[in-house]
Amino acid sequence: MTIQGRNLFPGDIVLIRRLMADHPDWHRTRLSKHLCQLWNWRTDTGLLKDMACRSMLRKLEQRQLIVLPPARTSGNRARKIKDINHDTEPLQAPLRQIRPVKITMITGRGAADDLFHCLMDRYHYLGCHGHVGEHIKYMAVDRHQRPLACLLFGSAAWKTVVRDRLIGWDAPTRQANLKMMTNNTRFLILPWVQVKNLASHILSACVRRLRSDWHQRYGHELCLVETFVDRSRFVGTCYQAANWMRVGQTRGRSRQDRYKRLKVPIKDLYVYPLTDDFQKRLCGGT
Repeated sequence: MTIQGRNLFPGDIVLIRRLMADHPDWHRTRLSKHLCQLWNWRTDTGLLKDMACRSMLRKLEQRQLIVLPPARTSGNRARKIKDINHDTEPLQAPLRQIRPVKITMITGRGAADDLFHCLMDRYHYLGCHGHVGEHIKYMAVDRHQRPLACLLFGSAAWKTVVRDRLIGWDAPTRQANLKMMTNNTRFLILPWVQVKNLASHILSACVRRLRSDWHQRYGHELCLVETFVDRSRFVGTCYQAANWMRVGQTRGRSRQDRYKRLKVPIKDLYVYPLTDDFQKRLCGGT
């Protein structure tokens, strides 16, 4: 079977069971890190893929193939959002009057990260309590350092018919190369900011630096960015203005809908190529 991008064989399940039997005092993190070291399961920058391994172990338990030690924390693992004071004075001006707009990549915990999550949680309709896997957060500020917008790029959708048809890859190739894509999962212009053309300006600025930032942080390239626009809420004007391509619509299913029972709003899918030969690269070409 394949879980979290790793091929697992019966011997691997036996190994996991034996490790738990031999080390009954090990917690889940100790187990996952030990497995990553045994398998040399690492990111392109050499870090252990501990989070992916822990997710794999939980999925094995869900399939009743193993029984994990009790979790050391309670079930709600959502990040606790700090309430950060911030200016909400209305900002209405032409774009030229607030330029240059500065885009900052937020790394690690700290004041900027706390403010990012506070703004997202309070003003984005989906909230933002945390992220698993590779991701990059940006904050845009104006010439006076007033926050304007927050953006989050994270894991691409595992499977989307219209996107996969555009790329032309098969399932094994998608599994191997999906990390060369990212999804703009959150884009928030703060509600008191009303500046014409600001959204597309910020989006274009982020995309121009995204590939370089991603390679510097995670050690591999990006070829394509995607996003899903809920048409019951938005039209997608800023993506259109920033030259993203609308390639079709979703089928109204959640990415967590294993049994095809959940109904969610149909969304428009937009993509933005970061390389001219993105299809060839994503399909395994050089």
